Amino acid sequence: MSMGMLDDHEGPWTEADWLALGETHMRIELLDGSLLVTPSASHPHQDISARLWAILEPAARAARLRTRLAVNLRLGRDRFVIPDLIVTGGPRVAIFSEAPDVVLTCEITSPGNAALDRTLKMPLYAVARIPWFLLVEPDFADYESVTLSLHRLKDGEYVEHARAKQGETLTSDVPFPIAISTEELLDF
Repeated sequence: MSMGMLDDHEGPWTEADWLALGETHMRIELLDGSLLVTPSASHPHQDISARLWAILEPAARAARLRTRLAVNLRLGRDRFVIPDLIVTGGPRVAIFSEAPDVVLTCEITSPGNAALDRTLKMPLYAVARIPWFLLVEPDFADYESVTLSLHRLKDGEYVEHARAKQGETLTSDVPFPIAISTEELLDF
């Protein structure tokens, strides 16, 4: 698919239009009739994402859940996003994940998307009633520190449940046993 195909589209994008794009190498999200095209993640972002998956996967699997990286997630009609990581009880094989199946969603901020993750995506996940949200905020200058904040859904909004700064470990017994060392997320 080329960017020209996106430019040739007239009017608001629908779920059917978005699905018709098929598999692409671009990160294309659909938000209420508009497409959001974002670049691929940087190397440090990918490293953090892979390490986070490796940390969460055993506990999620023990809880009979699946941990997935950068998959299409349907939040509702004409709303598809690509979170950095989800933990889901949904089917093993699917074209996209469904919000009611998702237990936890995670965003790792980048210099170009930090505001988007905090001010747009986080509230969208709350509206979709995803019970847990993990925000990973690296120091963009050199990626030598990271802050983690785990939020739980309460009365339609996320409230902070646990936090860990550089050198600390984020722990929680819910939604499944979690212990994420900030040191483990960064390069050695």
